[in-house]
Amino acid sequence: MSNKKTLLIVEDDPGLQKQLKWSFENYQTIIAGDRPEAIVALRRYQPAVVTLDLGLPPDPANASEGLAALKEILDLAPDTKVIVVTGNDDREIAVQAVAMGAYDFYQKPIDIETLNLIIERAFHLRALELENQRLSDKADEPLDGMIAVSEPMLKLARMVEKIAPSDVTTLLLGDSGTGKELLARAIHNLSQRKDKPFVAVNSAAIPETLLESELFGYEKGAFTGAVKQTKGKIEYADKGTFFLDEIGDLPMALQAKLLRFLQERTIERVGGRTEIPVDIRIVCATHQNLEQLITEGRFREDLYYRLSEITIKIPPLREREGDAIVIATAFAKRFSEVHHKKVKGFSREAAGIIEHYQWPGNIRELENKVKRAVIMADGMEITAEDLELGELDNEEYMPLNLKEVREASETAAIKRALSYSDNNISKAAKLLGVTRPTLYTLLNKYSIPVNGQELNN
Repeated sequence: MSNKKTLLIVEDDPGLQKQLKWSFENYQTIIAGDRPEAIVALRRYQPAVVTLDLGLPPDPANASEGLAALKEILDLAPDTKVIVVTGNDDREIAVQAVAMGAYDFYQKPIDIETLNLIIERAFHLRALELENQRLSDKADEPLDGMIAVSEPMLKLARMVEKIAPSDVTTLLLGDSGTGKELLARAIHNLSQRKDKPFVAVNSAAIPETLLESELFGYEKGAFTGAVKQTKGKIEYADKGTFFLDEIGDLPMALQAKLLRFLQERTIERVGGRTEIPVDIRIVCATHQNLEQLITEGRFREDLYYRLSEITIKIPPLREREGDAIVIATAFAKRFSEVHHKKVKGFSREAAGIIEHYQWPGNIRELENKVKRAVIMADGMEITAEDLELGELDNEEYMPLNLKEVREASETAAIKRALSYSDNNISKAAKLLGVTRPTLYTLLNKYSIPVNGQELNN
């Protein structure tokens, strides 16, 4: 496969096609003679730069076909740098093309060196845009795969970076859908075991009768159906990381066997007598309150202390200010590509709903809602209706405009002061630290009623 940059040339003149292809042989140059060919080539080769003759057939006397091709190219690949080429002395058509989104224009007759400079600059700009996008995406990923901008998650990421190089047993606590397995993988990927296996088991998803053999393996003939010796998941994780999710659902009998393994670092397969040494790093997780389970006699206290050498508490999404919209935007971008949609973001109301919804299902719920919204969206923006999360309560909405933020805060504070003072203006003014005339001015400004009636100027 060629490492050359891909350049698409849309030109109907056969002689000029040959000249341009020969002149730009340092690129992987693709030639298209009309709009349908150009669109096929655009989809197949995904060029970063396109030169487009505005006088394409079937009507070379005007640029209507060329402008139509430009619109279709930018609709399909809006980040592509399109250099329009025109033989028309009237520059208005070229200006119109730039207004539509073309990167630059060049007027025939073509000077190869000049056009080559424009093409090189277009490739350079596109490369810079891609690098900026990569750095921007990376800035929102304090850990590989984890998107976050909130202070609690950034602190958590720094904690993971500190503990990952050690082999300390780690317990992850957090609600369902907060990303416990993602963090476990981050710990593994930052450790010295990163090139070894990462094996994950959800103890709540496996029937209790099968869980022991799933974890520790079994010998041939250990039970009906055991026709051959089989390794368990712990043994498969040797030299790597073993992630046991939903540890709170582990039966008491297996808790004792797991505790013995943590102490001895050897296992015995079901039906076996041989002790097998296993070298693994253990990461466990649960959404349950293990201390409460210990009080209820459903979880071993000694096992809890073995597992919780380091405990990481993952906050729910509702407590991670700013994360919801950043994660939602990443999901929207991913699902737009997967489902071939043109969604570019969220409407103002939809973004407000995402920020203020409580997200009981956390990131898993957010992912499902955004996926559905991308599929249902009719335009380039996801609307509140697409999200199906209800309407935004105006009293809960926090705008971004500083003037609106100030007005919303002042309105809320005045209403609270009036409530505390039983609508007594003097007491409310004192609570707010303003004079009575100032409070009257604010009441009129924000049309806040007192005793059910608005004040008049």
